[in-house]
Amino acid sequence: MADRQQTEPAPQWWSRPEGTADGRRDGVPTPRPGAAGEAGGAVGGTPAGEGEEDGAAGQAAAPPPETAHAPEAPVHEAAPAPEAPVREVRYDPWGERPLQVVDRGQDRRGFRLWQVAALAAGTALLAGGIGGYVGVLAERQSSTRLELPQAAVADKGRAPDSVAGIAAAALPGVVTLHVRGAKSSGTGTGFVLDPQGHILTNNHVVADAREIAVTFSTGESVTAELVGRDSGYDLAVVKVSGVRGLRPLSLGNSENVKVGDPVVAIGAPFDLSNTVTAGIISATGRPVTAGGDKGDGSDISYVDALQTDAPINPGNSGGPLLDARAHVVGINSAIRGADKDDPDRQGGSIGLGFAIPINQGKRVAEELIATGRATHPVIGVTLDMDYTGDGARVGDKGEDGKPSVTPGGPGARAGIRPGDVITKVDGQRVRGGDELIIKIRAHRPGDPLTLTVLRDGRERTLGVVLGSANGS
Repeated sequence: MADRQQTEPAPQWWSRPEGTADGRRDGVPTPRPGAAGEAGGAVGGTPAGEGEEDGAAGQAAAPPPETAHAPEAPVHEAAPAPEAPVREVRYDPWGERPLQVVDRGQDRRGFRLWQVAALAAGTALLAGGIGGYVGVLAERQSSTRLELPQAAVADKGRAPDSVAGIAAAALPGVVTLHVRGAKSSGTGTGFVLDPQGHILTNNHVVADAREIAVTFSTGESVTAELVGRDSGYDLAVVKVSGVRGLRPLSLGNSENVKVGDPVVAIGAPFDLSNTVTAGIISATGRPVTAGGDKGDGSDISYVDALQTDAPINPGNSGGPLLDARAHVVGINSAIRGADKDDPDRQGGSIGLGFAIPINQGKRVAEELIATGRATHPVIGVTLDMDYTGDGARVGDKGEDGKPSVTPGGPGARAGIRPGDVITKVDGQRVRGGDELIIKIRAHRPGDPLTLTVLRDGRERTLGVVLGSANGS
């Protein structure tokens, strides 16, 4: 038995998993001293005696035959051991205490320094963003509001002679007229004359009107009826009924108006009601003619107008022109635009507006309310409207072959003859027939006038008392 090779397998109870001798995991204790030789048969993971080529470790497991005195162990057929899984856990008899070792795959290691720094930076950014958002929400929802510096609420009152003061006093008495005719409709302005509901406006606003609606500054709208109108003065009166709390405007005196005086115009330009503009009186006594659309001259208006640079536009017609005391000194009636042949012609205001003096408007309004018609002052002569010289020339013949100087009329009594050229009225220069008519109509019937007449190259001064004629 001494020369018998050790062919028996090593007892399986102390076999180790493959590789445990060289690659212990962290935490597995080192075998006891002196046990290395006893355990050498299992270093390679193959039972000792399986082959002589196992090396010195396999030979150290069995002593030489001549020195082996251990009793022979029964010979057993070595049963093939089942192939163990790579990750199988086995008992280590040399451990200080029983230990279960489990292979959990690749070792898990802690966070590296850069990972910690990145995580910290990301957390800080996230926290900052959330904090900022919460702060904005808190600021918006908090009771403390952001307020910029602003002036305190002041007294809303204005000086009576300021534009705002004048407008506040006059607006309740200014109305907007919407007129519907047989073929067209339009918008104009008017103002209240008395508590009975009479309203003064322009004739061209209500001419040929079938329906007239009056809208007050409060927005209340009522129907009005035509009382009377006169195309020669371009004035008309309408009346509203059943309206309480009317605020008539105070009438001033146009004789007191001087160039440079501040004025305020109120109207509805382009149907924009209660529009207030301001300017000055830029001239007085401007001879203005308007109308003439019929071609026979019956609708021509002759106005000795107040000129103003207060903006006046279509729709302002019939509105009041007020002085610094909110008194009406004129009725806005016409504007001068650019020449019709000018391709750049401006349809609105260019700073040349014209108003009928209130003294003339008052007289005509009183007559229209009383009789429905107005009278015109006349001198009883027919003028040569084709005369191009300086002054107004009396024609040689009148209409339909009648005498140019009405027999027994004011002119005849004053000594005016056919062919005379009237150059002045009360010392004011007259440059044409239209201007003479305007100067005469600026007065009342019965007023005395002084005329300067050029006859046979010599000037003569004649006194005339104005007559009366019914208007159209």
